[in-house]
Amino acid sequence: MAQITGIKYTNDLKGNPRYVRVDLKQYGNNELLEDFLDSLEIEARKGEETVSLEVFNQYIDKKLAQ
Repeated sequence: MAQITGIKYTNDLKGNPRYVRVDLKQYGNNELLEDFLDSLEIEARKGEETVSLEVFNQYIDKKLAQ
Protein backbone atom coordinates (compact mmCIF):
# COMPACT_ATOMS: atom_id res chain seq x y z
CA MET A 1 0.00 0.00 0.00
CA ALA A 2 1.20 3.47 -0.80
CA GLN A 3 2.05 5.69 2.17
CA ILE A 4 -0.10 8.79 2.61
CA THR A 5 0.94 11.59 4.94
CA GLY A 6 -0.94 11.25 8.23
CA ILE A 7 -2.02 7.64 7.54
CA LYS A 8 -0.03 4.69 8.90
CA TYR A 9 -0.70 1.04 8.25
CA THR A 10 0.36 -1.66 10.71
CA ASN A 11 0.68 -5.26 9.62
CA ASP A 12 -0.03 -8.44 11.55
CA LEU A 13 2.62 -11.12 12.15
CA LYS A 14 2.01 -12.56 8.68
CA GLY A 15 2.64 -9.19 7.05
CA ASN A 16 -0.99 -8.54 6.15
CA PRO A 17 -2.33 -4.99 6.66
CA ARG A 18 -4.35 -5.08 9.86
CA TYR A 19 -4.66 -1.61 11.39
CA VAL A 20 -4.88 1.95 10.15
CA ARG A 21 -3.77 4.92 12.25
CA VAL A 22 -5.18 8.29 11.20
CA ASP A 23 -3.70 11.63 12.27
CA LEU A 24 -6.79 13.41 13.59
CA LYS A 25 -5.06 16.79 13.54
CA GLN A 26 -4.73 16.37 9.80
CA TYR A 27 -7.92 14.46 8.96
CA GLY A 28 -10.18 15.07 11.98
CA ASN A 29 -12.55 17.35 10.05
CA ASN A 30 -12.95 14.90 7.19
CA GLU A 31 -16.64 14.17 6.52
CA LEU A 32 -15.95 10.65 5.22
CA LEU A 33 -13.95 9.81 8.35
CA GLU A 34 -16.75 11.16 10.53
CA ASP A 35 -19.29 9.04 8.61
CA PHE A 36 -17.10 5.95 9.03
CA LEU A 37 -16.74 6.52 12.79
CA ASP A 38 -20.49 7.17 13.09
CA SER A 39 -21.20 3.86 11.35
CA LEU A 40 -18.96 2.07 13.87
CA GLU A 41 -20.87 3.69 16.73
CA ILE A 42 -24.20 2.66 15.19
CA GLU A 43 -23.00 -0.92 14.78
CA ALA A 44 -21.82 -1.02 18.41
CA ARG A 45 -25.24 0.12 19.64
CA LYS A 46 -27.29 -2.42 17.68
CA GLY A 47 -29.81 -4.13 19.88
CA GLU A 48 -29.89 -1.39 22.52
CA GLU A 49 -33.21 -0.01 23.66
CA THR A 50 -34.45 2.93 21.59
CA VAL A 51 -36.38 6.04 22.62
CA SER A 52 -38.89 7.89 20.47
CA LEU A 53 -38.10 11.45 19.40
CA GLU A 54 -41.07 12.68 21.40
CA VAL A 55 -39.80 11.08 24.63
CA PHE A 56 -36.29 12.38 23.95
CA ASN A 57 -37.56 15.92 23.38
CA GLN A 58 -39.54 15.80 26.64
CA TYR A 59 -36.40 14.67 28.47
CA ILE A 60 -34.33 17.50 26.94
CA ASP A 61 -37.03 20.08 27.73
CA LYS A 62 -37.01 18.99 31.38
CA LYS A 63 -33.21 19.13 31.55
CA LEU A 64 -33.09 22.61 30.01
CA ALA A 65 -35.80 23.88 32.37
CA GLN A 66 -33.69 23.01 35.43
